[in-house]
Amino acid sequence: MNPRSSRSILYLVAFLTACGLLGSLVSRHAGAQQSGADASTLHNSLQQFTDAYSIVEQNYAEPLDTKRADTAIYDGAIPDMLHVLDPHSNFFDPKAFAQMREDEHGKYYGVGMQIMQQGDKVVVVAPFEGTPSYKAGIRPGDVILDINGKSAAKMNSSDVANKLKGPKGTPVEVTMGREGAPKPLEFHLIRDEIPRNSVDLAFFIHPGIGYIHITNFQETTGREVADALQKLSPMQGLILDLRGNPGGLLSEAVSVAGDFLQKGQIIVSQKGRAFPDQVYRAQHNSHFGSFPIVVLVNRGTASAAEIVSGALQDHDRALIAGETTFGKGLVQTVYPLSENTGLALTTYHYYTPSGRLIQRNYNGVSLYDYYYNHAGAPKSDANREVKLTDSGRTVYGGGGISPDVKIDTPKPTPLQDSLLQHMAFFNFAKSYLANRTIPRDFQVNDAVLKSFELFLTQQKISYTDQEIAAVRDWVNMSIQSELFTSQFGQEEGLKVRAAWDPMINKAIAILPQALALENAAKKTLALKSSPQQPTPIAAQ
Repeated sequence: MNPRSSRSILYLVAFLTACGLLGSLVSRHAGAQQSGADASTLHNSLQQFTDAYSIVEQNYAEPLDTKRADTAIYDGAIPDMLHVLDPHSNFFDPKAFAQMREDEHGKYYGVGMQIMQQGDKVVVVAPFEGTPSYKAGIRPGDVILDINGKSAAKMNSSDVANKLKGPKGTPVEVTMGREGAPKPLEFHLIRDEIPRNSVDLAFFIHPGIGYIHITNFQETTGREVADALQKLSPMQGLILDLRGNPGGLLSEAVSVAGDFLQKGQIIVSQKGRAFPDQVYRAQHNSHFGSFPIVVLVNRGTASAAEIVSGALQDHDRALIAGETTFGKGLVQTVYPLSENTGLALTTYHYYTPSGRLIQRNYNGVSLYDYYYNHAGAPKSDANREVKLTDSGRTVYGGGGISPDVKIDTPKPTPLQDSLLQHMAFFNFAKSYLANRTIPRDFQVNDAVLKSFELFLTQQKISYTDQEIAAVRDWVNMSIQSELFTSQFGQEEGLKVRAAWDPMINKAIAILPQALALENAAKKTLALKSSPQQPTPIAAQ
């Protein structure tokens, strides 16, 4: 075998052997014994794969260099093997494994800016508030020209990100091009720890009504949510927005749910073949008072976010509003492997407090359809597992968390799709603010809209007056949000979007229903905690 390919095949054999050993340990833990026949089968399977790979390596139409061999192993053989088991067991190559660890930690070391590829340029989407980039005055729309004297002309966004990251306290020189600036701008930045908060917005969206948006569940999420609740206390009601939240760490979901429940209430339980069953309970009574809660969810709400939604629904602590969630009831354990890679293997099923397994069916469903077309979702509730909440409401398993109140995600018009695809609002904000500033009480009026329409014409983005009129409120909001992001920071831009969002406003409108649900939950708790009185016996 060619030495250039031997490293990849040896790594795969080591990986499969490790999986075999892991399976052996799992079986022994479960009380089974691996027989000599099992070991022989594993050996034969490894030999068959090695033989097949050797034929490919020797006879494929093009030479298998190290990169192509790694791709065949990292992107082909190992992931395909795991996806035969279920859609969520996965393999992480060195780059993906490092990114996953960074996402879990919720921080990295760099200069603190979100960037993207725009044609052959890499531009700043926004500097993160409080970071070196933000303090230096870098703006959305700035084009990265040079990094430490080296041209960024042939770099993609990943290359640029790697150049900007580095040890805390180290310097990096960045040259930016800015619309309206007579010459490139030089920035001397000192790298720092950059927190990537999972709570990106927490504010009073209406008087007395708090709003918290959680993007994912990472190591800092429990603390972030507790800090947000402390900042917003006292409240008359809360909108907890978990739309598009893909999940994350189980421990942080338990922490967040525990902030809203009473001590001892079950949050989630997990059951697997290799390890003892575990039940997670709220560790204390809520420190933040009593108030009605509406949890907003959609098809992108998954995993840890479904654990929180399911726990609050089963205990009648919150009204769940929006769309049926993704339906992921499988828990993965991450095993670090050699070569800075990792294996996320499904080791548990998790169950909501009422006993629901909300995992969506994936048998006979392609990976693409499972993730992107919501395939496997139940067509009706007829054959779904039926459970009851604390107050006796019916809830269903086997297909995500069904909302108590259905609120559909607004369907975009062709014009909205076109404007977003062309990044019209982002580019307009860059142009509009090139030679002016806006005040905090700025509103989009007819004159601003005319400027936007002229910009669309200049950019050859087609539209009609009727199309603009049909979504005028959305257009105004999008313009204002991008302008506020550029002028005042990402948080202010997000506040503009949240205040306009029709799903959030519908959630606010049903807070009285959430209050009725909360009162019913309190009565149920009181009945369960009160001492049982003996039933009188009638005289005969």
